[in-house]
Parts: sequence; C-alpha cells; structure tokens
Amino acid sequence: MSHFFKVKSLEEVMELVSIFPQIDSEKINVGEACFRVLAKDIFAPDNMPGFRRSTMDGFAVAANSTYGASESNPAWLNIAGTILMGDVPDFSIEQGQAAKISTGGMLPQGADSVVMVEHTEEIDAASVEIYKSVAPLQHVIDSNEDFAKRDNVLTSGTFIRPQEAGLAAGLGFQSLEVFQVPKVGIISTGDEIVPVDQEPEPGKIRDINSYTLAGFVKEANALPVLYGIVKDDPDILKKTCEKALKETDMVLLSGGSSVGTRDYSVDVLSELEDTKILVHGMSVSPGKPTILAKSRNKPVWGLPGQVVSAMVVFKMVVVPFLDHIKGLGAKDRKIKIPAILARNLASAQGRRDYVRVLLEDTGNGMLAKPVLGKSGLIKTMVHADGLLEIGENVEGLEKDTIVDIILL
Repeated sequence: MSHFFKVKSLEEVMELVSIFPQIDSEKINVGEACFRVLAKDIFAPDNMPGFRRSTMDGFAVAANSTYGASESNPAWLNIAGTILMGDVPDFSIEQGQAAKISTGGMLPQGADSVVMVEHTEEIDAASVEIYKSVAPLQHVIDSNEDFAKRDNVLTSGTFIRPQEAGLAAGLGFQSLEVFQVPKVGIISTGDEIVPVDQEPEPGKIRDINSYTLAGFVKEANALPVLYGIVKDDPDILKKTCEKALKETDMVLLSGGSSVGTRDYSVDVLSELEDTKILVHGMSVSPGKPTILAKSRNKPVWGLPGQVVSAMVVFKMVVVPFLDHIKGLGAKDRKIKIPAILARNLASAQGRRDYVRVLLEDTGNGMLAKPVLGKSGLIKTMVHADGLLEIGENVEGLEKDTIVDIILL
C-alpha cells in the first residue's frame, strides 16, 4: 500500500485526543495513591477539621473581651483552664475569661479567637494581661474552614500529589478508586539499530530511542514495556505490534515513519486488525513524519527514528494523549517560565517549530539561548533546559523578545 503525507496541524492532531477511551480503574490503599489519577469524585463525609482549632500558642478568648486592649491599657482576663493538644475541653469560657492553649488545640465553648502568647503576660496562675485585641476567628481555623460536609473535595481526573493523598487520609478514606497505570509498548525499528552492548559496525548506531522514550514514559507516570529492536521486516514488525497491542495501552514505534522505500510502519499498521491511520505527517519541526493510528481503540504512534525528533514529539504531542487515557483532565500541564530571547530566530510560516534552548540566570531574569547544532544531534537535547515554541503564523522572533520556555 502506498501512503503519502497528508500533513495535519498540531491543533488538528490534538483534537483526536478525545476519541481514545480511558483505561480501567482499580481500588488501592490511600498510602499507595500518590502520583496516580483519581477515578471517582471524593465528597467530604464530615466537616474538616471538625472543630475550632488554634493556629498559635496563646490564649483562647471571646474576641470582644479584648477590644481596646493595648500595651498601655491591657485587658485583664481570668484563666479558666488549660487545653493540651488532643484534649476536648470540659469547660467553657465567658466574657472576661481566657484559656491557655497550644497550636492545634481545640477551642472551648464560648471562645472564638486566640491571642498570641507574645501579646500576653501571665500575672499569676489565675489571670493574664492581654496587650493586643483580636478579631473573631483570628488565629483560629473554623470547624468547616478546610471543607464542609458533602463538599466535592477532589474530582475524578485529579492527579494525586502528596497533598491530595493527605487530604483523603484526613477525611478518613482508607482506599481510593484510581485509574490503572498505563503500559506503553516501545518498539525500536531499523536494520541500522544495534543493542547497546554491541559495537556498531560502520553505518550502524546503538539503540537510543528505546531508552529515551522509556525514560519519558516513566516521567509521565506510566510503565514502559520494551519490545527490543525489530529489523526492517514487515512480518516481524506486524507480529511485534500485535503482541504489544495485546499487552499494553499505547504503542510507540520509533523509526519507519517517513516515505522512504524501506519506511513501511504505516503500511504495517494499516494491515493490523481494527486499525485506522489518523495522522501521517504533522506541520511541526522537528517531527513532521509522525504517524498516529487507532488500533483496537488504542493509540499507536510511529515516531521519527531521528532521536531528537522522537523526543520532542513525545514531550509535546504524545504526552497529552497518554495523560488522557490514564484519566487526567484536559489541563495543560507543561511547565513554562518567561525568558528573554538571546538572539534572532528565523522560522518558516505554516509549521510549528520547537527550538531547544539553554536557560541562563542573569540576575534580572532568565536568558534563553538557542542551542545551536544540527537537528539530529542528541547533544542539542542534552544541553537544553527547555523548548521554545514558535507558532505556524510567526515568521521568526527578534532578540530580546520575552518568550515562554517549556521546561524539559
């Protein structure tokens, strides 16, 4: 079968994200939930923290008992008791009274604020002078200030960081429903590719893409599954793809995506059962000869064999698809920082360019210095801190332009 580039814009490619289904979910212990994706909304079963608690060491008071207090005219309050951390006060306070309290302690009935210990002086065991007035709820977390009962505290699609896991634990959730960790099959293709433990003969190179892509997959909180090197044999490639499709949730083929006579990934993919080629060529540089197919409802990517192109396409295009199938919401998760462009940059209209840049802290902001070198040199990625995106309708950028750099 003969295929030719039918180049799509990046926007057209990204519109295809939603046609792929999300993977299944599973229930796991909350202690193992960090860096997973929540699959079911969480609602607060009770108010959080559930009681008024102090945020300072000091004295719990009714705020109106302190009004007008100053160093020259302190308020004199009677000490009704002491509250230790974890105690439930068995007394209440009235106007003109105070209770000694520690940070995190539960306020007694009648108290609505806390005076910091620095603004007090105990006269004796039964009385204290207050040198500064406080407002209601000052230095206090109210009983439902974090979350109120029945609040939707975490929604499906939330990436669970330590803080979200801590919230779930604080609300009493011992287990959480999360999306499974997606498995990503990685196949490196080409007669010129040899294993890393082999000395390359002239015209051959060691396998790089399997390892760079596996690293990027791990960085995206997914599980890489390596299927090794497949020589330029359509039958073997087809069998390897079929195996990967059975065992993983997404498949990456590096190499064989252009229109050369021996680049037949697209032909092999077309012959797979229940498969449709969605993309064969993107208006991006590097990465134009990228393939995207939908096979048995799973995304299969034909990435350029050129190592820099494969890495850039994975970071900028594949990751959003991977985020989608593992349940993450549509939020753009690329980390960008502003920087000043160090030199003029040319760009061709009609394509989106990704320029590798080195960031330098000048003391007055970051300077983005384009990493010079031919596009196939892996050192241009090794020396780069980020990528500068230049849009399709931009002819170039001038020196000293403020740009956003996508961190690598």
